Amino acid sequence: MFAQYGYKYNVCKTAKKIAFKREKGMANSKKKSSSKNSKSDGMKIEFVSAPSHSITPFLMFNANTEEAAKFYVSIFKKSKIIKASPMQADFILNGQKFFAYNGGPEFQFSWGVSFMISVETQKEVDYYWNALLADGGKEAMCGWLQDKYGMWWQVTPKILLQLISNKDRSKAERATQAMLNMRKIDIAALKAAAG
Repeated sequence: MFAQYGYKYNVCKTAKKIAFKREKGMANSKKKSSSKNSKSDGMKIEFVSAPSHSITPFLMFNANTEEAAKFYVSIFKKSKIIKASPMQADFILNGQKFFAYNGGPEFQFSWGVSFMISVETQKEVDYYWNALLADGGKEAMCGWLQDKYGMWWQVTPKILLQLISNKDRSKAERATQAMLNMRKIDIAALKAAAG
């Protein structure tokens, strides 16, 4: 599918040099299985380099992968570009590793997958909200936004989750109703509504 956009899809480069090696059969008779029903397909998977996290988000952008990676790294602390080119990028945001690739116009991000930024203060809410909306992002409800590259984010104060899951169900309901009427989360207004 990548060929239709003129892209070369190299599995080894894209998947961080995961090499697949075909074994040349059994080296000697000692290695043959004693069971006639046991068969080997001769496929061996060798991980040349293991990822630093057990799960690494793999982002397929329409285009502008390198530019997007630089944008995100400029916003988050403890972030850096490991390697980037116009076609692909390997980067870290706040300690979490990401891999991104230009996939072509059929790849679009949706609400179905978003990244939640957990924050403590209104100052942090404002910072991430404004930074991620810069140059063409779009606000959504309940602390959600879409940045200019199409990625979805939730800027979520920890107090929000505490209030909407409060054991006092009436307090939780008031907090929830307040949140449902907000775009960017307003911590003071949320606390006031919860009572």
